[in-house]
Amino acid sequence: MDDDSAEIELLEQNLSKTHQISQKMTTILNSFDTRLARLEKSILPLYNSAQILNRRASNIEKALLKIDEVASNQGGIAAEEALILRGPQPGQFEVYKDALQRLNASIAFKASDQDTIDTARLVETGAKKLAQLYTKLVAEGSSGTTPAPGVEIVKAPFSSQLRTTLQPIVAFLRTLPVPSTHPSHPAAAAILTTLKDAQRGYADMRGTWGKKCLEAHGKRVVDRADTIEPIATGRELGTWVQSVLSVAREEYDLLIEMSTLVSPSQLASHFGNLLNPLVLSMSTTITALVAFSKRSLQKYGFLILSVYEALLELQPMWEEISALKVSPESRNDNRKETNEYKDVLHVVRMVCIRMFPEALADIKLSTAGRTGDTSTALLDASVEAVQFLNNMQEVLVGSSDILAVVGDGNWKMGEGVVVKKQAIVEVSAQTLLEHFIYDIVVTIINTVSLIARTQRRPPFDSFFLLNNIAYLRKNILEPRQESLIDYLTKPTQDILNSNFRTAKASYLDANFSPLMQSLSDDPKEKGKAATKEKFTRFYDLLEEVLERHRLAKVLEDDAESREAIGNDVIKFLIPSLKAFTQKHKEKEFSKNPQKYIKLSAETVESQLRSIYR
Repeated sequence: MDDDSAEIELLEQNLSKTHQISQKMTTILNSFDTRLARLEKSILPLYNSAQILNRRASNIEKALLKIDEVASNQGGIAAEEALILRGPQPGQFEVYKDALQRLNASIAFKASDQDTIDTARLVETGAKKLAQLYTKLVAEGSSGTTPAPGVEIVKAPFSSQLRTTLQPIVAFLRTLPVPSTHPSHPAAAAILTTLKDAQRGYADMRGTWGKKCLEAHGKRVVDRADTIEPIATGRELGTWVQSVLSVAREEYDLLIEMSTLVSPSQLASHFGNLLNPLVLSMSTTITALVAFSKRSLQKYGFLILSVYEALLELQPMWEEISALKVSPESRNDNRKETNEYKDVLHVVRMVCIRMFPEALADIKLSTAGRTGDTSTALLDASVEAVQFLNNMQEVLVGSSDILAVVGDGNWKMGEGVVVKKQAIVEVSAQTLLEHFIYDIVVTIINTVSLIARTQRRPPFDSFFLLNNIAYLRKNILEPRQESLIDYLTKPTQDILNSNFRTAKASYLDANFSPLMQSLSDDPKEKGKAATKEKFTRFYDLLEEVLERHRLAKVLEDDAESREAIGNDVIKFLIPSLKAFTQKHKEKEFSKNPQKYIKLSAETVESQLRSIYR
């Protein structure tokens, strides 16, 4: 217990000392606080004064910086202006581009309207300088040596090097401010006008260049029309029109790549301008060929028909190209666009429509001639009819389309046939062609028969009829163009075959029936004197026949058919001659039979065969 009391007393003494020390520290801290308060009161006025000075110093510094910036900008604008006015120099496009971009970007941060206007004017000038460079390069690419006439082209030449040079220029021109993208830019409207002018110039130059590349070959087609086959000329023109359309399509792709304005309406408008010279060249060339063909539709009708067929086949290609020049606004407004291609096609169609009725009319006009003619040659109309039918096979698409326009049977105008409207049920192309070919065959056969009957002197009329009908039959039933066979109906074949049989019978009757009649036994003519008279008449008639065949040829250009006719004559005459000679030799009608039997049957046969070799 004593130890515990001693420890407690010691602790109380230490606590008392700690308290005394704490009191002294509190007194010292209170003294410091009082002194700090007096110090703060002394420093506060000085601090407030220093703040005002610092603010003034900051404002002065900012003013100095602004002065330096304005001075610097004035010097920079002067340097940029000199660069812009000088225009883009060779190899320095990027420098020029960067200067324009800096000027364009600075417009949004100018302090005064005057500065903005001056900078915008520089940007506009720079855009014009670049547009001039663009136009100059396009002009270089749209000039030079054109392809030689006769060389098929699918695009107008444009240097790949120039194309590479233009690409960055076009890309930058597309970024320049225009009202649609920068409505508040002071130069936007002027820049848009500049770009439109440049694009219009591009379209004019490329369209004119394309026309220049193509027109020499088009002129060559027209100039050669009188020296080569009509259908070949028409097909050559079709190939040329395809070249025109191919060039137009390629130019549209190039326009998309080189256009400074890429909105659909702008592309459509400028492509329309580019297309105009090409369409004009096509229209002028086709019109010239139409005018040439009209001079003799009988001779050059198939030229224009082959042109028509080519234009029909190329019409989908034209429709695709024509759609590219129609802006979305026009398409939505349902405005009627001019279609130059259809106008040209209509002109050609109107000429072709005349062909088929006039072909029949021309055949009938062949009947105009003098009577008593002894000519046995082929009628021009026969040759032309065969040629017409063969030529039709080379332009079946065009022929069937025109016949459909004319209407089934309406090609027989002038025969009292009333032109009728197309039936509700359309007639197939096959049927139209079959009907027209039948009418051609009937018309030429009737014409030949009429001429033989009214304008040829007997017995030469039989030669004429046989020569023409045999020619028609052979060359239509065995045509040069084998596809013609597909359109020969049974009535067509029957009328050719029946008329050939009639013509052959008429020929045999006119030339050899008198010979047969002289060998016939007539009960009224008996006795040796009558027999002598029969032999004399027979050989006189034979001499006339041989002489006639020396003057008039039978199937002159058809050896096979001519030989067949000769065989028929031999079968028709020689057996009767042999029988008659043998019969009267046995009767000893004369002491000197050789005086009357001038030639043996074998010799007669030989002489007859000679006229059919």
